[in-house]
Amino acid sequence: MNSMKAQLLTATLLTASFSGAMSAADPQLLNLVMPDAKVLAGVNVEQAKGTQFGQFILNQLQTHDSDMQKLVTLTGFDPRRDVRELLVASDGTPQTKVGLALATGNFDVAKISALGALHGVVTEQYNGVTILEDPKSQEHGIAFLNSTIVVAGDIASVKGAIDRQKTPQPLPASVIVKVNQWSNSQDAWGVATVPPASLVPPAKAGNANPMAGAFQNVQQAAGGVKFGAQVVFTGEATCDTAQNASTLGDVIKLLINIAQMQTGADPTAAALVKSVTVTASGNVVKISANLPEDVFQTLLTSPKAAQRAPRSLHKQ
Repeated sequence: MNSMKAQLLTATLLTASFSGAMSAADPQLLNLVMPDAKVLAGVNVEQAKGTQFGQFILNQLQTHDSDMQKLVTLTGFDPRRDVRELLVASDGTPQTKVGLALATGNFDVAKISALGALHGVVTEQYNGVTILEDPKSQEHGIAFLNSTIVVAGDIASVKGAIDRQKTPQPLPASVIVKVNQWSNSQDAWGVATVPPASLVPPAKAGNANPMAGAFQNVQQAAGGVKFGAQVVFTGEATCDTAQNASTLGDVIKLLINIAQMQTGADPTAAALVKSVTVTASGNVVKISANLPEDVFQTLLTSPKAAQRAPRSLHKQ
């Protein structure tokens, strides 16, 4: 389910404005997360379902994620229909299988388990909870803790979440504050409490981009999305010093200028680039962008979308 995790983390860093009441991440889900989680992301699926762009994102998860498709086929469990809130957590170590996807919703556990059995899903009993495991590798599983909470991920992480039902191991207070800050104000959000550069394997010698050096100084990062008629993205990067934050802001502005030159006659891409604002205050760089949801959806589905990104971004 690593690709599922990657797709969900990517989705939370996309964008959109919602007029309904907001709520912070479900404490029940946060209590099940591994205490050493370094990357967390969430989506208020219930609110996303009520917007055109939110429905588009949810459909993309199922259409383009093979693990998600396999999960639906094997168990009849459909996140787009059954889930209210989604939370993803990882220890932040590159190329590891340690990660959790947790969700609240309404789940017909007996039906899902029966469908899974028909498709050869392997089951394991652990501390009174049934884990449905991938019949081929048995490295990943999904467990319904009750009719409203489900956890999925590598088997060790799923078992850890089951253990934390009875023996909580809370996240550090500083992480909870950051999660509540973003989840309370956004429909979708992502938080990295470690340098983002540490989350990806190091670049091969000779392939480093000089501009990428400015991003190496980022210590923490977060981003959020509000779904609605206007798609709004907000992000921030905390650097080690104010000087490095200023440098990072200048590099991002330079990349934006490059993007403006490369958009050519494409009005959709040009509108997105023009909407981006970048500000640096102290050691924090903030960035925001917005577009009408139908325009943003068109941009994402265009076959030329990837080609419009600045070449310098592809090399980072």
